[in-house]
Amino acid sequence: MRIETYIPGLSKNTVDIVKHAESLGYDALVSGELNNEPFLPVLVGLEHTNLIVRTGLAIAFPRSPMTVANMGWDLQSFSNGRFQLGLGTQVKGHNERRFSVPWSPPAPRMREYVQAVKAIWNCWKNGEKLDFKGDHYTHTLMTPMFTPPPMDADLPPIYVSGLGPGMARIAGEVADGLLLHPMCSLPYIKEIILPAVKEGAAKANRDPKECELLWGGFIATGETEEELAKAKRDIAARISFYASTRTYKPALDFHGWGDVNTQLHELSIAGEWQKMFDLVNDEMVETLGFCGSGKEVANNLRDELSPICSAAMWNEIEHLGTDHSQDERMHDLIKIVKA
Repeated sequence: MRIETYIPGLSKNTVDIVKHAESLGYDALVSGELNNEPFLPVLVGLEHTNLIVRTGLAIAFPRSPMTVANMGWDLQSFSNGRFQLGLGTQVKGHNERRFSVPWSPPAPRMREYVQAVKAIWNCWKNGEKLDFKGDHYTHTLMTPMFTPPPMDADLPPIYVSGLGPGMARIAGEVADGLLLHPMCSLPYIKEIILPAVKEGAAKANRDPKECELLWGGFIATGETEEELAKAKRDIAARISFYASTRTYKPALDFHGWGDVNTQLHELSIAGEWQKMFDLVNDEMVETLGFCGSGKEVANNLRDELSPICSAAMWNEIEHLGTDHSQDERMHDLIKIVKA
């Protein structure tokens, strides 16, 4: 199992952060898209480490498949094959009101998006005529002037992010992997996500194993009761944010928490953030994440997650090497998970 960690948005500390992560034993770095541009930290990670580096995720629909194909090609060529492209849809409100992008059903649009990027890459890599025509994207023009220089590395794998069975089916059908949302619990993954991936793979006559599952869930560790209690409350705050989004209600319904989603959504509209936080109890935290001492969590990740997922996210590199005891602890825990 690969162990991954997030790169914060690009800053004067990014080089130190990525080097520190490599020294701790992480296998891969992931650059998300919150209040930052996701591709720039990827380049820093690829330049200053020998690790795999992935967007995890870059929001797809505000970007043309051609633009993303160019960036992915350049990063893969520059790193000699260590780049991975992770894509996500975001929800309707953010697409329409933050990015000014028209909304349409996301799963079929993401299928077409992945197919479009792959068609462009196949044109550049294998000389195939570019003739992609879909409902959302059309790419039929490519001239020698706009064709990138040849690349020795294989084409980058494409991962899509998903929470529900619809996107899981798309991943199984056309993607190289599925980036599981943190709101996916292990029972939900086993009972809802895995069957959907298999269904999508069957549609494309693929082996479901061709679609890697990567989990980026919640982790709360503490070596004392007080430390663990604080870590759980920190996770509860994050869960309260995600669980207020109506799109994520099915994952909460699975555990009988649909009413919590409704309450959280209403409180988020009113800006009642503390009340939202108070609605998320320890049962929800422990169901949606891995909690315990560092060694307990490491062993549980290895034993429970590795049979179904190829990689797990463990994000504890904020000390930048200033806390040597923390560095040694993290190095040892990573070794346990990878054992």
